[in-house]
Amino acid sequence: MAKRVLVACGNGVATSTVVASKIRDYCKERGLDVQTNQCRMIELHDKGDAYDLIVTSGKFSDPDVKTPCIMAISLLTGIGADKTLEQIYQALKD
Repeated sequence: MAKRVLVACGNGVATSTVVASKIRDYCKERGLDVQTNQCRMIELHDKGDAYDLIVTSGKFSDPDVKTPCIMAISLLTGIGADKTLEQIYQALKD
């Protein structure tokens, strides 16, 4: 069964599309089936708990959302991207 990842950015379109693609490609190379959906940061409060992991392009904090969250701005800047992708993979693989 595929792991579900919610990728959030400011508007839920361009940035999250790039991040989601990188996550899917990285996990697929390692044999992990991942399904991604995208949303705006402000939608995380209502949608976050329905996923295995939340990945954001900015800081996110909401005590009501219990799903683990990883900030992945590095997937846009390229600085530390491999480390972030590995962190995402490790969070999903179990």
